[in-house]
Amino acid sequence: MNFSPNNGDFTFVSSTEAEELSGTISSPDVKVTLGGEAVRDPYASAFLRQRGYGWLLEVEDDDDSEERKPLLEELDIDLKDIYYKIRCVLMPMPSLGFNRQVVRDNPDFWGPLAVVLLFSMISIYGHLLLITIIVVSWIITIWIFGSLTIFLLARVLGGEVSYGQVLGVIGYSLLPLIVISPLLLVIGGFQLVSTLIKLCGVFWAAYSAASLLVGDEFKTKKPLLIYPIFLLYIYFLSLYTGV
Repeated sequence: MNFSPNNGDFTFVSSTEAEELSGTISSPDVKVTLGGEAVRDPYASAFLRQRGYGWLLEVEDDDDSEERKPLLEELDIDLKDIYYKIRCVLMPMPSLGFNRQVVRDNPDFWGPLAVVLLFSMISIYGHLLLITIIVVSWIITIWIFGSLTIFLLARVLGGEVSYGQVLGVIGYSLLPLIVISPLLLVIGGFQLVSTLIKLCGVFWAAYSAASLLVGDEFKTKKPLLIYPIFLLYIYFLSLYTGV
């Protein structure tokens, strides 16, 4: 039985009559862009594109033009600014020439938090682990809610201050209590001298905070805000001494 070849059909020839045939079968070249580079994948990519899944092969280019910021900059931690604010709090006298208003006008969170944690570490010296956790959490709680109380009182009295500013000032102003703590360890046996140092530390801390938070807008109402600030630092000192 003989089959006549048609267009599109194969033609069978005998090996005796046919000349030697040679060649290659070329596959379609498909270039897929992956991460900015052209990759050849003639089978899988062609199959996915024919089925309408070509979007699976698309990869967005990373934006390499953006430089990665340092960790401190990502967290908004300015060590120079924190150091300057520490000096402003420890040396509150106007004659020293520090721009102390930067502590109030440019509040930050990490500096006061570090001061409060340092005060907590000093307060729990020699205590057990369970007591340590309780004391640290309680000091941070007093810092947050004590600052909230001062903020609400200042707003009621007509002051123009934000909660972030009060939180930062109250936190930084714990530094005088940290400074006197080594002295209390050395002269703890001398009751009169120890009491005087405690009073100096409390007045120092209260003055640093009150001079920043109590402005001229309070006029005759200044004592109504200075007194709660003073009591707050007395309570902080009692957490340290255990009294």
